[in-house]
Amino acid sequence: MSRPAFDRLLAVVGRELTTVARTRAFLALTAGFAAVVGALAWTASAGGYVPLVLDLLAPVEVLVPALALAFGYRAVLGDDRRGELDVVRTYPVSRATFVLGTYLGRASALLVAVLVPLLAVAAVVPLSGGTESSFLATHAGMDSPIRYVRFVVLTAAFALVVAAVAIAISATAGTARAGLALATAFGLALVLGFDAGLVAGLAGGVVPDAALPSLLALSPNSAFRGLVLETVVGGVETGVPAASPVASVVGLGAWLVAALAVAVFAVWPETER
Repeated sequence: MSRPAFDRLLAVVGRELTTVARTRAFLALTAGFAAVVGALAWTASAGGYVPLVLDLLAPVEVLVPALALAFGYRAVLGDDRRGELDVVRTYPVSRATFVLGTYLGRASALLVAVLVPLLAVAAVVPLSGGTESSFLATHAGMDSPIRYVRFVVLTAAFALVVAAVAIAISATAGTARAGLALATAFGLALVLGFDAGLVAGLAGGVVPDAALPSLLALSPNSAFRGLVLETVVGGVETGVPAASPVASVVGLGAWLVAALAVAVFAVWPETER
C-alpha cells in the first residue's frame, strides 16, 4: 500500500472513531456489556481462571455478536442516510479503503468495549481465592492467567469476525429497517439457528457423527466455542461437542474475508469511481 493510500485509510479510521465516540449508544452498550460481564463474574461460583471462562463462555457467545452487530450494522447505512457517502465518493478513496477504514474504526471501538470488561473481571479470581471449585480440586495444575488471556484473545477474534459481517450487512442493506432486520436475523442464526440445524440433522441421520467437528466450524459461534474448549479448557470433560481447531481457524478466517469482500463490492458501484 502506498503512503497516500495508507494516509487515506487512516483518515477513514479516524473519522469512524470520531463518529463512534460521539454516539451515546456506544457508551450505553459498553456500560451494559461491562455490567453484565461483571455481574456474571461476581456471582459465579468460579475459584479460578478456567472456571471463570466456563461461566462466561455461553454469555459471551450471545453478548459479543449482539454488541458487534449493534456497533456495525449502521456504519455504512448511517453515512448513506446523512448523504456523507456521496461526499466520500467524490474523494480519491477506493471502495476497499473506505470499507477497510470503516471496519477498522468500528472494530477498534468494539475491542475496547469487549476487552476492557473481560480483562477487568479477571481481578475477581484473586479476590475469590478462598473459594475452591471442583475444577481446582481435580485440575489444579491447569489453571493459570495465561489460559484466561487465551480466552480474551479468542473473544477478540470472534468479535472481529462478527464486526466484519455487520459491516457487510450495513453495505448491502438498502434501508435502516432492512439493516436491523438482517442484523437481527443473523444474530439469531448465530445463537440458535446453526446449532439447532445440526442437532436436527444428527437426529434425522442427515449429518454423520464423523462430520460434526468440521461442520461445527462453519458457524462463527461454534468455531469460537471449539477453539476455547480446545485451547483454554482442554483436558476437561464439558459434554459439549467441539469443532476441530484447524477447521475453526479456517472457518473464522473465511467469514472475515468473505464478509469484507461482500462489503467492498456492495458499498457502491465500481462504475461510479
